[in-house]
Amino acid sequence: MNNAMEKKLALVHLWVAFGAFALAAVMGLYQVVERSGFFGFLESREVYYASVSTHGVLMGFVLTTFFIMGFGYYVATSSLKLPVWNKTFAWTGFWVALTGVVMAALPLLGGAASVLYTFYPPMKAHPMFYIGATLLVVGSWFWCVSMIVMHVQWKNANPGQPVPLAMFATTANAILWLWTSAGVAMEVLFQLIPWALGWVDTIDDGLARTLFAWTLHPIVYFWLIPTYTAFYCLVPKQAGGFLFSDEMARAAFILLVVFSLPIGFHHLYMDPEQSHGWKLLHGVGTFIVTLPTFITGFTVIASLEIAGRLNGGKGLFGWIAALPWTNPMVLAMVLGLLMLILGGFGGLINASYAMNAMVHNTAWVPGHFHLIFGGTTVIMYFGIAYYFWPVLSGKPLYCKSLALTQLWTWFIGMMIMTTPWHILGLLGQPRRIDSVNYNNLLTLSWEPYEAIMIFGGAVLLYSSGLLIYNLYKTQIGTETYQGEIEYAEPIHAPTDLPEYLNSFKVWNIVIAVFMLIAFGYPILQFFLMETFGSGRWGV
Repeated sequence: MNNAMEKKLALVHLWVAFGAFALAAVMGLYQVVERSGFFGFLESREVYYASVSTHGVLMGFVLTTFFIMGFGYYVATSSLKLPVWNKTFAWTGFWVALTGVVMAALPLLGGAASVLYTFYPPMKAHPMFYIGATLLVVGSWFWCVSMIVMHVQWKNANPGQPVPLAMFATTANAILWLWTSAGVAMEVLFQLIPWALGWVDTIDDGLARTLFAWTLHPIVYFWLIPTYTAFYCLVPKQAGGFLFSDEMARAAFILLVVFSLPIGFHHLYMDPEQSHGWKLLHGVGTFIVTLPTFITGFTVIASLEIAGRLNGGKGLFGWIAALPWTNPMVLAMVLGLLMLILGGFGGLINASYAMNAMVHNTAWVPGHFHLIFGGTTVIMYFGIAYYFWPVLSGKPLYCKSLALTQLWTWFIGMMIMTTPWHILGLLGQPRRIDSVNYNNLLTLSWEPYEAIMIFGGAVLLYSSGLLIYNLYKTQIGTETYQGEIEYAEPIHAPTDLPEYLNSFKVWNIVIAVFMLIAFGYPILQFFLMETFGSGRWGV
């Protein structure tokens, strides 16, 4: 199959993703420098919040969405051996999403949309920001449709056969995104855009936060599923071994989709709009969603052990040294798992109904978030990029040793930056502030940690430069590369796979029931009763 157009489609998406990443990385260093108060000439509240908002949107929405779409398109075509369904449709989705990014970027960079990554009301942005964000989401829905259609096409052409695991995971992510993006889409379309345009005078902040909670935590798994896809489907092959269990991998992806959706209220523990019972229900669900993470940890480590022993590793831990540590994807996975373990521990604190009160709205939260997202998720995006770029561009990777250096410096920089964040959170430093220079004994105790964070941010920016340089030099190289993506094979290939591990029909019904239970009345209440001195919403 001639897939030159598919490679171009994927590569263009990935360049947009990493272009956004490069700009956001520069802003990230500026933010830790400015908020430290060490450099008075840099202090500007307006510039700081414009930078924080742009950094969050570029990293959380642009990098992730375009990377996932580009990755998904090529996973679909390479695993199914099919061309992308309706290329015009796919390119239309790309241009709609890119138009949205440009529209949202203009007010962000101009300081007219300094509403942070969550854009919670009563903060109000320029309407162009909300419209642009909506177009980005709508553009991503084109990708979701393409993935689902290709999944169905393959199943119809291969009745009774297991859908390739990489495509199964990609389809799971498309379904997850359609479900979870509905929350923020409703908030923006029916509340924020009419409000920003002046069509309505007021909106219900509680309803807005509830709808955003629908999206706020499941989006983390939208970001993370490509990382898990690489863990299961790419790394075992790169390590020289096999996937421990195909069935366990499918179960993990299904559990991620089903249980990551109805749990958003752990972000609202300190908010008064929802009652304790609903918060407790979502809190229990949050602990349940750790199950697929434990399954993933066990399965991928078992897969690495298989590879290590096939490579000659002996004894209880000898297989670890026998792994191909000079393979960028294997290294990225190991470093990502280490950060996942540490970040996951912090996540359990955040999810605990009582313990959350200790760290809520403190520096602990961005520390945890950056360790999971900037650490585990993004470092695996790097590993995937180093593997995919030669295949997509037809050029060999410019410098493998530079890739390894970049991964190590990213890991080191992220650990240096996030560790003080966690400590500062326990010391009571609030998050989302532009200055910590208050000149009292408590804030003076923060200064050493702020200095360490600046160093960590500088290491991360250096690492970001290495990534972009390596990919750029690969892109413009003159040598040619011939190769395709190789997917890991399970030790025991599934032969009689039950339909519930090969399809999402029943799971969509389960999700609908769970979402109705978890969000039905909590949203409906805003239309049935007066809340906090205001009338029923829409009246």
